[in-house]
Amino acid sequence: MKTVNWAILGLGDIASSFATSFKAPNATLYAAGSRSLEKAKAFTEKHQIENAYGNYDDLLKDPAIDIVYIATPHSHHYDLIMKSLQAGKHVLCEKAITMNGTQLKAAMDLAAEKHLILSEAMTIYHMPLYHKLKELVDGGTIGKLKMLQVSFGSLKETDPTNRFYNKALAGGALFDIGTYALSFTRFFLNSQPNEILTTMNLFETGVDEQSGIILKNKDNEMAVVSLTFRAKMPKRGIIACEDGYITVDDYPRATSATLTRPDGKTELIEAGNSGEALNYEATALTDWILANKKDPFLPLSYDVLTIMDTVRERWGLHYDFE
Repeated sequence: MKTVNWAILGLGDIASSFATSFKAPNATLYAAGSRSLEKAKAFTEKHQIENAYGNYDDLLKDPAIDIVYIATPHSHHYDLIMKSLQAGKHVLCEKAITMNGTQLKAAMDLAAEKHLILSEAMTIYHMPLYHKLKELVDGGTIGKLKMLQVSFGSLKETDPTNRFYNKALAGGALFDIGTYALSFTRFFLNSQPNEILTTMNLFETGVDEQSGIILKNKDNEMAVVSLTFRAKMPKRGIIACEDGYITVDDYPRATSATLTRPDGKTELIEAGNSGEALNYEATALTDWILANKKDPFLPLSYDVLTIMDTVRERWGLHYDFE
């Protein structure tokens, strides 16, 4: 069987985690690229990767590379996705995959034209627990889905220069942690929300520091999403159905959930390993490449971005480089 050759673009912390956990069958980490050859060589030596590139263009010219994992700040995702697709490479890109739905639609069209896979590295779509929970909810044994409650609070140091608050790097809670909360939400909703209510607080740099978002779809399913960079809150998702609710703590890489029945009886549901979260992504993409399949979750990524587009429009939050 063919071996799928992977390359990494952007060599920060998440790239290091990806390389450390990488052990996808029928695949190898073949190359890594940075805008600094010295940094690329240090990274490849640390992770025992064969090829180092000091610029992205040279890496993308390597005909041996099948797929690139883009791990740069999300403000640079779109340009690198389009360059990678034009170079004939499949793409796995960190969240948020692009800055808006218009960008993602253009990338999806190019991927389809080139017969390439484009995918967002959203752990929620790949953790085994979520496929087990989705089967349970869709199976109807706990009644119809009615309500989702999703929170994520991450207390960030109020330094205007760091990436979390830096508008030039698309900072703000929505793009950093909100993408997880909204991906959790859209994964379980049976249709795209068509009603959106929202409000937020603005940080001094012009990005959102916290927000509340209420969603409703044509199926009368609702979701309430709470986000903040200014206070610690549980990363908790609650999936409320007519005959029971499911609580998922630490949901970005969750491996367990609790089903609570109306009579108070509980059931523990377990699947997967949080330490394998990034490797689940790499394995899925490798399998799709070998089987010539598309990413089944990319439409969800598009839906999430269009929700974020509407939310930011209501807030009046735009970035100069969009």
